[in-house]
Amino acid sequence: MGPIIISKQIFSGLNMSLIYKMGTAAMRKLPAERAHNTTIKVLKAGLGPVAIKTEAPELVTQVGGLTLPNPVGLAAGFDKNCEVPDAMLAAGFGFAECGTVTPRPQIGNPKPRLFRLTEDQAVINRMGFNNGGLDDFKSRLVKRQGKDGIVGANKDSTDRVEDYVKGLKALWGLSDYFTINISSPNTPGLRDLQNENAMDELLGRIAEARAELTGDRPSYPIFLKVAPDVDMGEIERIVQQARTYGMNAIIVSNTTIARPDSLKSPHKGEGGGLSGAPLFHPSTEILKEFYAVAAGKIDLIGVGGISNGAEAYAKIKAGANAVQLYSALVFKGPGLVTQINQDLKARLKADGFSSIAEAVGQDC
Repeated sequence: MGPIIISKQIFSGLNMSLIYKMGTAAMRKLPAERAHNTTIKVLKAGLGPVAIKTEAPELVTQVGGLTLPNPVGLAAGFDKNCEVPDAMLAAGFGFAECGTVTPRPQIGNPKPRLFRLTEDQAVINRMGFNNGGLDDFKSRLVKRQGKDGIVGANKDSTDRVEDYVKGLKALWGLSDYFTINISSPNTPGLRDLQNENAMDELLGRIAEARAELTGDRPSYPIFLKVAPDVDMGEIERIVQQARTYGMNAIIVSNTTIARPDSLKSPHKGEGGGLSGAPLFHPSTEILKEFYAVAAGKIDLIGVGGISNGAEAYAKIKAGANAVQLYSALVFKGPGLVTQINQDLKARLKADGFSSIAEAVGQDC
């Protein structure tokens, strides 16, 4: 699904931007899932782009107790098995979220299960959390211990509460933060965990496990990922529960089950979660609602439809301390992250802000 990525060392002296664009176009000729798997292999081979590192103090941001070098993160779903977090950090992401991982390996839903909606700059997926399982995921985190960069683990469960706790315990000390994913539309019953009683049980057990693991030492941040299809009337309750049980941030949001009338692609009727451009406006409006309710008492990460600097900035001004993207890489290639960060610097300067923090929530 993703873009082909070619090493600068191999093609030194050539126009790398042109090469990346050509590679991205070539990959879109392949079936979506095959293209994505090929991209992961290319990245594992060390042929990914390397962003030029420059000091950008205005882009440094704080979210959930973490200090990020820039606010643009890689969303969960791209690197399900934690195979290429360092390659994506090298490409310019401020943080990388791996997963979603489940306790046992899963093959996921039947193929085809991943669809490009090119006319809509969107993607529909019903992958079903295909991944190599917790042991495989853990082994890779163990190998990268001591390396720089913020890497998070996005966790789901098939046995619900107990499996979330099991995953948290297995990966404690190996990941910089954890995301509790209760928002995928592709696992029957998962979004039911957003209901009040179910969230009380889940977050209560997570809090107990965290206290047991932490003792008197500092805790790793834990984020809660919610759906964009949440009822507006439920937002205040979700924020309150997240705060009550010590969640450090809320990720707003996952893919949507909605199908806007504006969709043009022949794949628009496929089942699964819709991501990409059509999700930008509804997810940003939901983000604003969360920001209004949170009132600065819990950090927010904005996700949904970001494909350029203007959209990343809009999420920040809608209340996000940081943002995440994935689907836009399919259509715009690996240079997108650097472009977004450069644009963010220019927009902050134009608006007279010296930091991301000063811009957070300015549109609310």
